[in-house]
Amino acid sequence: MAILQNIVVPASGGIPITTGVFGGGDTSAKSNVIDYITIQTTGNATDFGDLVSARNYLAGCADATRGVFAGGTGPSDVIEYVTIASPSNTTDFGDLTAARNVLGACADATRGVFAGGYDTEDKDIMDYITIQTTGNATDFGDLSVGRTGAAGCADATRGVFGGGETTVFVSNIDYITIQTTGNATDFGDLSVGRWGVAGCADATRGLFGGGATYDSIDYITIQTTGNATDFGDLVSARYGLAACADATRGVFAGGTGPLDVIEYVTIQTTGNTTDFGDLTVSRRNMGAFSGG
Repeated sequence: MAILQNIVVPASGGIPITTGVFGGGDTSAKSNVIDYITIQTTGNATDFGDLVSARNYLAGCADATRGVFAGGTGPSDVIEYVTIASPSNTTDFGDLTAARNVLGACADATRGVFAGGYDTEDKDIMDYITIQTTGNATDFGDLSVGRTGAAGCADATRGVFGGGETTVFVSNIDYITIQTTGNATDFGDLSVGRWGVAGCADATRGLFGGGATYDSIDYITIQTTGNATDFGDLVSARYGLAACADATRGVFAGGTGPLDVIEYVTIQTTGNTTDFGDLTVSRRNMGAFSGG
């Protein structure tokens, strides 16, 4: 998750770069829809373009200008990208080291990391890309616990993955230093083990929302270690939702139902979510990112 500082409209026109993007997912069928919102406003999402193929259970991350979607049903090893300020269909980027879905992702200013996932023997896989180049992903290291359905978030240097499922729901939180490679280190635990959770962050605090049958949102201070703390609640209990953030606001969208709901919080406060608007299509199991 890129760290955003303010709303900036590109000099050449286009959408503001403090933009949240939601891609793919499923209703009764898999979707190739990509939507976007301007995070500091409220209102319904707008069509952005299409994925190269309809799929769900994918992951997203971004730097300041480029957003990337990876993996998904198939299983897929596809990585594709968009320029965040220019709504359009995705372009091929390269391939993951292993085809998988239900994976997590995070990013700093230059590098994206994808972690865990289903349909591979080694559910502890982490691989990385340099977002402004194209090409195949490279091995990063291993999660402390191999799992599917974990959520990722990051500050400027550290990436964090929380929750997921082995044969049971897990509460594990791991962290990495994004500009190094190596295995993840134990951070602490979520308030409860859950799968299909969504994560986002500002410059210092990470949020994990929903998952399994829970409406709870937890928070951590990314540069410390320790267990997560209760933040507040989503409008409804659900899994398969997606999240993104700018420098002050976190946004959660979609999820089981499927739902078109979009809701937001101010990350440096605590409390329940507030209604933001609706997705263009009700769906769950999306990927998401934001740029800035």
